[in-house]
Amino acid sequence: MTTEPDTEAAPTLTVDELAARAGVTVRTVRFYSTRGLLPPPVIGPRRVGRYGPEHLSRLALIEELQHHGLTLAAIERYLEQLPPDMSEHDLAIHRALVASWIPEGAEETSREQLERRAGRALTESDLDRLAAMNVLERTAAPDTFRIDPGILHLGVRLLDVPIALETILAARTVMLEHSREAAKELTRLFQDEVWGPYSEKERNPEAVEAMKSLSAHMQPMVMQALVTAFQRSLKEELRARYPGSAAPSRAERGAVKGA
Repeated sequence: MTTEPDTEAAPTLTVDELAARAGVTVRTVRFYSTRGLLPPPVIGPRRVGRYGPEHLSRLALIEELQHHGLTLAAIERYLEQLPPDMSEHDLAIHRALVASWIPEGAEETSREQLERRAGRALTESDLDRLAAMNVLERTAAPDTFRIDPGILHLGVRLLDVPIALETILAARTVMLEHSREAAKELTRLFQDEVWGPYSEKERNPEAVEAMKSLSAHMQPMVMQALVTAFQRSLKEELRARYPGSAAPSRAERGAVKGA
């Protein structure tokens, strides 16, 4: 276990608070920790373990992968392939991409439960911003919401970022448009290069099942490629527009310290 807090986002949650925010049991958190699926907590005063946003994001990603049908062994292999310095934001992107391949898994919750999961009281303005970020959806009942538990904690953190609601909506539109275009192009490539060569007579039930199986195995690779490409493009764009402003990653900082 590490004893040095991360200066970027010092962990502040106890194991009970982490479990409550993630919607799992304390036993589950500890089980995942023993399997190496969660990084160790930071040990604070009185030897109490403290957890942060990265743990929340990782728990959400694990849950999404389980919904996708992956076993714990497969999830371990998936997580081992991720960069060791991934932030909660990067993990949230992974989780969102994983979710895009499976049926909607929104949870219905009361306002009281929502605020308990969020760890704070939520104003009507807060709810509007969370809805704009696709974190939640209002229902006919005024105090009942459908939430996306995997990105709830990230959305709550963004409530304190001084970004206008109109900007959030514009960013959402850009992301949707470009992600749909990427999905169309990837589908076209699969159709033309993989499925296309099969003749009509070969498209029997066995061939269809084989194609479905191939698609399922390709999905994790496609998701990781999309995340990596997006992260690199975003960093390059930020560096081009704001020279010298891009902060080094934890891995890069570690390399400097070890030099």
